[in-house]
Amino acid sequence: MKRLILLPFILLLAHCSTVGSSPVASAQAAPAARGMQTIINVSAYDPKERQREGRSYSPHDLSALRANGASGLIARAGKGGNLDEKCATFLTSADRAGLLPGVYYRVQRHVDAVVQADQFIGRAQTLARSRPWHAPALLLCGDYDSDLRPSDILRFMDRVEQRTGVIPVAYLENSPTLKIALGNADPAAKARLRRAPYWLALYSHESGAGPLFPAPGTPQGLLDQYRVWSDWTLWQYGGVDWAGGRSRPRVYAHGPYRFSTYFGNLDRPIERNIFRGSPAALANFWQRHGLKLP
Repeated sequence: MKRLILLPFILLLAHCSTVGSSPVASAQAAPAARGMQTIINVSAYDPKERQREGRSYSPHDLSALRANGASGLIARAGKGGNLDEKCATFLTSADRAGLLPGVYYRVQRHVDAVVQADQFIGRAQTLARSRPWHAPALLLCGDYDSDLRPSDILRFMDRVEQRTGVIPVAYLENSPTLKIALGNADPAAKARLRRAPYWLALYSHESGAGPLFPAPGTPQGLLDQYRVWSDWTLWQYGGVDWAGGRSRPRVYAHGPYRFSTYFGNLDRPIERNIFRGSPAALANFWQRHGLKLP
């Protein structure tokens, strides 16, 4: 049934883009990022604590995210063999609010990559069968820990594709260990990795500096340091640290990408991303790298 309503759904995404250009949302949009779609990512640690006046949200009500211009929400399904208890609630609320739903799994080295892939797939398939959905697909993403070997990442990717037909999006932190491991991978391994869209994480032009690599500075600088992908699809420009008993937003604000500390008029920090493309491109991407929803 979802295949027959793709055009209306794309029109709905176009409406989301219009919402994103409202005075509330445009106040937080960096000039170079205008026209790109905002995607929120959440885990069991969300929502963070209230820090200022403004709109709030909860796992049961995500209308504030949609009102501030978000087009999609990616919830953590699990981490290192443990499932996230808020995932289903977040996704139900996202679909109800008109946000595209997605899931990610944080792959860690202490549990076999295939075992984690199977847990991720089982959770995603259960979620897909759990309710009637408005969205056509559930985006699948792998969040790869900094000490993983390229073979671990590929085994997770291959298992997800083998069982679902979907190549999961690849999320990588600004990690010197991963840069060395992936940059030195053989050409065949790099070609296999490039089949996954790259979701990069860069919260500051100064972050990532160390004895092995200078700060990448820009998304292109991070691409150059990894030496695998020629371009990025998603960019997590807004992260949140925990320091001194308080959530501390870390948000990229340099050059043409000057994002604000908070998302629109939200009263607390939240992790956020931009998708490199139009609403129609986002809809296509979500279906190409997502589990079809009934």
